[in-house]
Amino acid sequence: MADDVPSTPPTDTSREADALEARAVAAAVMIPAQVVQAKGHGHAGTAMALGPLAHVLFQHVLRHDPADPEWTGRDRLVLSAGHASLLLYVQLALTGYGLGLDELALSRTLGSRTPGHPELHHTPGVEMSTGPLGQGLASAVGLALAARRDEALHGAGTGLFGTTTWVIAGDGCLQEGVSGEASSLAGTLGLDDLVVIWDDNGITIDGRTDITFGEDVRARYRAYGWRVLEVDDATDREALRATLEEARRGEVRDGASRDGAARGGAAHDGAARGGRPTLVAVRSVIGAPSALRGGTSAAHAGGFGDEEVAAVATSLGFAPGASSADLLPDEVRDWALGARDRGARLHVEWDEREAAWRREHPEHAARRDSVAAGADEEAVAAALATVPVDDGAATRTASGAVLSAVHDAARLWGGSADLSSSTNVAIEGVAVSADRPGGDFVHFGIREHAMTAVLSGVALHGLWRPYGSTYLAFSDYARPSIRLAALMGLPALYVYTHDSVAVGEDGPTHQPVEQIASLRTVPGLDVVRPADSREVVAAWRRLLSTTGRDAGGDAAGRPAGSDRSAPPTALVLSRQALPDLEGGSATGEGTPRGGYVLWQRGGGGDLALIATGSEVQLALRTARLLADEGVAVRVVSMPCLEWFDEQPREYRDEVLPPTLRARVTVEAGSRQPWGRFAGLDGISIGIDEFGESGSGPELLRLRGVDDDAVLAAAREVLAR
Repeated sequence: MADDVPSTPPTDTSREADALEARAVAAAVMIPAQVVQAKGHGHAGTAMALGPLAHVLFQHVLRHDPADPEWTGRDRLVLSAGHASLLLYVQLALTGYGLGLDELALSRTLGSRTPGHPELHHTPGVEMSTGPLGQGLASAVGLALAARRDEALHGAGTGLFGTTTWVIAGDGCLQEGVSGEASSLAGTLGLDDLVVIWDDNGITIDGRTDITFGEDVRARYRAYGWRVLEVDDATDREALRATLEEARRGEVRDGASRDGAARGGAAHDGAARGGRPTLVAVRSVIGAPSALRGGTSAAHAGGFGDEEVAAVATSLGFAPGASSADLLPDEVRDWALGARDRGARLHVEWDEREAAWRREHPEHAARRDSVAAGADEEAVAAALATVPVDDGAATRTASGAVLSAVHDAARLWGGSADLSSSTNVAIEGVAVSADRPGGDFVHFGIREHAMTAVLSGVALHGLWRPYGSTYLAFSDYARPSIRLAALMGLPALYVYTHDSVAVGEDGPTHQPVEQIASLRTVPGLDVVRPADSREVVAAWRRLLSTTGRDAGGDAAGRPAGSDRSAPPTALVLSRQALPDLEGGSATGEGTPRGGYVLWQRGGGGDLALIATGSEVQLALRTARLLADEGVAVRVVSMPCLEWFDEQPREYRDEVLPPTLRARVTVEAGSRQPWGRFAGLDGISIGIDEFGESGSGPELLRLRGVDDDAVLAAAREVLAR
């Protein structure tokens, strides 16, 4: 820092500014202590300890504009340690994001803009919903991955889109397995635009971290391929600023800076020299400057007590019982709001650079504008029309054909957890790597949890619609990330194959039974299980359509009219070949509505056979047998319960008339979701126990999901 020290003594004006800044930092430390004590609940300890760090970030380091929280050129800051939400809210309030000081006092109360953990679309300046530890860090890898690809493909060596992704993470984040998976991937891919700030305070709820967390974290991250920087004192603002600026500059393999054209070279064709992500280890004392609670587990949550809060106030230079106005008099507040002027300058500078980029690289600008506009629906429709509908193809095969055909037009980007050839998501092109940030797809490795969290980060970045793939049985590894994506309403696509015990010889560890039912319990997640190749194509058509949710509105209240606002979707596909059910126009029109009458005889008013996925063929064969006996039977294919539920009641009653009480549902998995469709007089055929190692047809017969079982159930409900 010697070069940064002024050669002349500071002026009175600079002394005054320094004093105002010191008071702003003191207020940022004091406010969490006051707010939590007044409520008796919440998390003040980390927010207090990292108050100086957050101040330095928002006032001096982050590229952000409080007047435009969605500014394309901004850095992204993810508070992975989401319980420390007051740390973020205080800075959003002080730097001019339109969050009032009174709203800090309302934190964790119903209807406030300051919920207990940060929530996307709820508070201006919040980049993602966080709280489950490690999720923010893992999704930030996706943000950084997408930003680096954006720059590689569109920046033309200017660095215009080479923003930095920042993460504030705690010991808990680094203990969670998802962060280890994601950090390993980030190191392998050389994400030099990712900076994780580790709050190294040595404390968790149950005590000191060394009771459970004994490894050398710095060595672990170096082994992942990260650069590690140190700040020994979380209250040393000068050291924090210098270290964070060094972290921002990054480190590429050839020693060049990340900034500007130095990161260019062949970047316009997706190639660049990769570097290393950075871990900044910041030693802090949780709850500092509290003498009583500081450095102890008691500082994690709950108030410190009136006397101790008063002592903290005194140590920070405030009167005991100081009000918000006392903590932040007008002159201090005005100084802090100077962040708006800094943000405006950064924004104007970036706008000028963008204008120059558009003039000098019109082809890159046109390409990026096209991607930002979302799926090219005409091109998608034309591509879908070329997809062959093969009788006897597995639905994973049909889906793979669709993905290959529409990949570019639909602005899709993703990969698989080491299973691309098996789940049929392999596409032509080159993989993302440290040296090829603009690659066409991602090898996520055997990291289902991190893959799913990374997809959320790509979706948050906003240019591409992300997809990831693995076997359905392994979706359990990813449930926390799926849940968080659904909570945020992110349009991620999860391609799951090997969808039932029909997987066969691999045995019960690989045979999903409860997974489909479990996924259907996640609010805001659509689960789609097509019955044949035609349903696969029709399902993808809806998934890629900006008007896919306009039939009857969205019962879940999700926004319609844009693939950017589509919900996350699990596409569940078969490994085994399935016959073409010859639904014709009914399939094309009915699949996007979630359920439809595939086939019927004589009005279909005697019996409804309701099935999904590979079991629709069983229902259809049984229906034809019964029709020959004079039964007026209908077969209802139900590829997506969520899509069906959002349809108008008139349509649903047309497909399944309330007076039609003789019903049989069939799915080779848990029967739990089907009772409401079968009704009190119906029967649900399914599997509620684990499978065994054997051929798929043998197992289906053994578990009672075959033609004989469906026919017997149909006769029973008809006789009731």
